[in-house]
Amino acid sequence: MTIKLAVAGGNRGARFDQVLGGLEEQIELVAICDPEEQVRDSWTDGRPELKAYAEFEDMVEDPGIDAVFIATPMLLHAGQALTALNAGKHVLSEVIAAATLDECYALVETVEKTGLTYMMAENYCYRREAMMIKNMADQNAFGDLTYVEGAYIHDCRDLMFNADYSRTWRGGGTGTGNTQASRGNGYPTHSLGPVAQWLGINRSDRLARTTTFVTKSAARQEWARSVLPEGHADARDSAWADFTDSATTLIETEQGRVICLRKDSASPRPHNMALHTLQGTKGAYMSGRFDGEDPLVWLEGVSKGVSPANFRYENKARPPGGVNEIQPEWQLLWDLSDKYEHPYWKELGEEAIQAGHGGGDYFVMYDFARAVGGEIEPPIDVYDAVTWSSIFSISIENVARNGEPLDIPDFRKR
Repeated sequence: MTIKLAVAGGNRGARFDQVLGGLEEQIELVAICDPEEQVRDSWTDGRPELKAYAEFEDMVEDPGIDAVFIATPMLLHAGQALTALNAGKHVLSEVIAAATLDECYALVETVEKTGLTYMMAENYCYRREAMMIKNMADQNAFGDLTYVEGAYIHDCRDLMFNADYSRTWRGGGTGTGNTQASRGNGYPTHSLGPVAQWLGINRSDRLARTTTFVTKSAARQEWARSVLPEGHADARDSAWADFTDSATTLIETEQGRVICLRKDSASPRPHNMALHTLQGTKGAYMSGRFDGEDPLVWLEGVSKGVSPANFRYENKARPPGGVNEIQPEWQLLWDLSDKYEHPYWKELGEEAIQAGHGGGDYFVMYDFARAVGGEIEPPIDVYDAVTWSSIFSISIENVARNGEPLDIPDFRKR
């Protein structure tokens, strides 16, 4: 089937225009929705058949639309997804899926009631590296997984203000409420999504409890003072009292694993698109620390050396040669691609890499089309979406309670 898709949110949605062109047999773009006339015109220029809507509620009533891709400001996602589902449309939602626990429960209830396809567009799960590590974890290459880390570190201070120095949604603009800059982990799913899939969260394990600690807002307010006109209200330190530069979240799973997440969208440094580590009983993985540095792995019985290296081996487990050959050494992840490359990347990698977020944007849309068509279940379903997204609201409560650990709901049991 060919899905008739509408895109809500013309600016972010435009990043998928090329992707949709490569999936035209599966998806037909039929409508665009954005409150700004200039944005709508940029979409319809040269495409007179493309319908353009200013109001989301009007768009979802169009009977010629099968599904809606929600790429609007973050805190609109849940409400618009509920509106679309109740209007009979399948939904692909950008991250995060919901900003409150009530929204999380409402999404689950509505998806279950309507039976429609809902998927969250967490593109970081589809990066080549993340999918290869998942493939290795699924094949027990690392043994029993015990610890993972994820970090999203991206200086977004230049995205806090519009041209007239009013705040954007990232800066907590009027009508948008708390954003990823709030005193909590405001953007958890880029770092949490991949590791949750490696650990089998909502399959063989679940997130049990969490706590978050945050830094003061220093780099954010310092930058605001340097760029805003003299006397501007947001140049005052008090304007950023409810924000943070960096948040660190710890999560314990039901099976006794630990997840450590860091989110920082204000500190000055080069962009780290995805920082991850994984530890298991038979090996470990470490992503590159900066753009261009290769990811590394060490696997027992595969990579060079043994761990621990200083034990006196009295049997054949000891490698031949001197002590230098016993020391474990990292090897490039890509050395193992022949065995562990994910089938998606083997088949469609060259096409996917042309899209944004390291190919993630392509595979998000590809899997959504397959899920709506009934070929697969949504790989990031509503239970994953709300579980990962719930860290946002819970982390704010953690901080308000001075780091008190709080339980994470099991949204599969209501």
